[in-house]
Amino acid sequence: MGSIIQNAANNFTTNGVITASGVNNTSVSAVTSLPSGLGGSLTLISSQTASASASISFTSGIDSTYRTYLFKFINIHPSTDQTSLNVNFSTDGGSNYNVTKTTTVFFSYHNEIGTSGLLQYRTADDLAQSTSDQQILYEMGNDNDQSGSGEMYLFQPSSNTFVKHFIATGQLSLSADYSLEQFTAGYGNTTSAINAIRFQMSSGNIDAGTIYMYGIN
Repeated sequence: MGSIIQNAANNFTTNGVITASGVNNTSVSAVTSLPSGLGGSLTLISSQTASASASISFTSGIDSTYRTYLFKFINIHPSTDQTSLNVNFSTDGGSNYNVTKTTTVFFSYHNEIGTSGLLQYRTADDLAQSTSDQQILYEMGNDNDQSGSGEMYLFQPSSNTFVKHFIATGQLSLSADYSLEQFTAGYGNTTSAINAIRFQMSSGNIDAGTIYMYGIN
């Protein structure tokens, strides 16, 4: 990497303007991959598409194969207006979704007509040593054009030593016609392996949308 950085530096004048030779410099093309320390590969494990579904659960594929799991939820559309997408975890393969969690939530929003906006910490939506579902997409609208999308990272769920940290971010169309971005984070307070995960609405079904599960090493 050192020789490439030096060659690139030689292609600029002291005023920061790229030289003609720099435009045709082919030495940089020798970089075919990034150093392993910059991140691992992303592997699609499975996906599920909702169709008036009570919930979407992943009960296989969450094991010690990957240190980190990434869930991407795309255009989640609720059947009921003003309902939230929730998540919970299982240590018994999906027989029970009741892992004790401590979490924190904040979001920002702005309405369509531009008269109201806010950045807010949501004490009403966080959990303190609770087995309840954790909300990750807040009170979406069910108009035909409304939905929510986002992603959630679950870190080393197979550890038998540490609690299970997770981070979720999402963007949605609020039922009151607001654009809302939500940030949720916390941990499952268990040293048992988490091996299943469930997504469901706070009320009604998931009318449409797809959730993808990836493994990262």
